[in-house]
Amino acid sequence: MSNFQTPAARNYMRRFVPAMTGYIVVLMGSLWFIERHHPTGPLLWLLGVAPAIPIIGVIAAMGLYLMEETDEFLRTVLVQSLLWGMGVTMAFGTAWGFLENVEAVPHFPLYLIFPVFCGAFGLAQPFVRRRYQ
Repeated sequence: MSNFQTPAARNYMRRFVPAMTGYIVVLMGSLWFIERHHPTGPLLWLLGVAPAIPIIGVIAAMGLYLMEETDEFLRTVLVQSLLWGMGVTMAFGTAWGFLENVEAVPHFPLYLIFPVFCGAFGLAQPFVRRRYQ
């Protein structure tokens, strides 16, 4: 997101790292439990959705960083990169969905949409920064 030298960027990292660590732990734990114990009903639903909770924490950390960052340049780069990331993700999802509809491509798991967004967001940042050089 930034060079992590502003207080807001440091706060972001203090939120992001635990959320991503939680995601890995919850994902591995829920998959392990489901594979070993074959739960059904509400427990299966709870275990199935559990990895999304830390991802929501990552999204919240991004939003809080945007609100807390006082450096206008960093905010501008962040906002424009987020918009590019969202645009690429929506374009990808829409195009892939139409291709799925005509059975031209295999099903794309929706839980991978956030990693697609993160990749597009990350790739957009150097291009957005370059625009201001």
